[in-house]
Amino acid sequence: MSFGQGGPQWGPGAPQEPQSQAPDWAALAEASESRNKRKKWLMIGGGALATAVIAGLVATAVVSANSKNVAKNPDDLPASEEIPNSTSSGGPTFAETKAPPPPDPKEYISDAKKDKAPLSVDSLFPGKKFTKGSTVYKKGASTSTKKCADAAQGKLGPVLKANDCKRLMRVTYEKDGIAVTIGVAVFENAKQAEKAKDQADKNSNVLSLPGKGVPSFCRTSTCFTTINSYGRYGYFTTAGFTNGKAVTEKDDKVFAAAKDLQGLAFQQIHKRGERQASAAAGLG
Repeated sequence: MSFGQGGPQWGPGAPQEPQSQAPDWAALAEASESRNKRKKWLMIGGGALATAVIAGLVATAVVSANSKNVAKNPDDLPASEEIPNSTSSGGPTFAETKAPPPPDPKEYISDAKKDKAPLSVDSLFPGKKFTKGSTVYKKGASTSTKKCADAAQGKLGPVLKANDCKRLMRVTYEKDGIAVTIGVAVFENAKQAEKAKDQADKNSNVLSLPGKGVPSFCRTSTCFTTINSYGRYGYFTTAGFTNGKAVTEKDDKVFAAAKDLQGLAFQQIHKRGERQASAAAGLG
């Protein structure tokens, strides 16, 4: 039977009216707990991200603070023509220094105040011979005196005395019948030695010295003489034949011997200056 349409229908197959039920508290609690866990993880994740950002900023600040010491990317470097050639940082500069020049040997043999080394004939002319190239001269007698004029001939005696000669040393060398006597006069200073040289003439000569196998020579015969000075020393030579023969302009061997022995005198006086200069410079 039907009481109009749309009304409730009753019967075994008809839909039933919903029944009122109690809430599922366990399911609600589980859902709430799940939501709380998700919220908590989100907060933790956000905090970690914040921490990471702060660390990154700190690291960036450190790099920026030390950027002057950090190499740039090669692409940021200037072109090769822009890079300066000099790597100088503009540090302190120092003036160039040079070692002082060595003392002049002549300075030490030009004045008695500096010329202090021991002096004797043997120290000035050591050994028993003198060799010049292939020529060997045998050393003969030697002597020294403070009476300079007594060991000179002609005008040389008065000249030595006038210039206050302190000492005159003589030594003779001989080869093949030609003998040469070297005389070295010692003065107080170079001025006196040069004055004595200038005042002497061709007739001024040192007295020849025989002995030790060398006979008397150049006492009465014509001989060849030389006169010179170096520093406070005057040096002279008298050269001739041991057989008494007079020397002529053709006797080249006599001239050569005189030249060799005159060179020896200069050489030995200069060496004396060199030794004293080296000692003064701390090199000897």
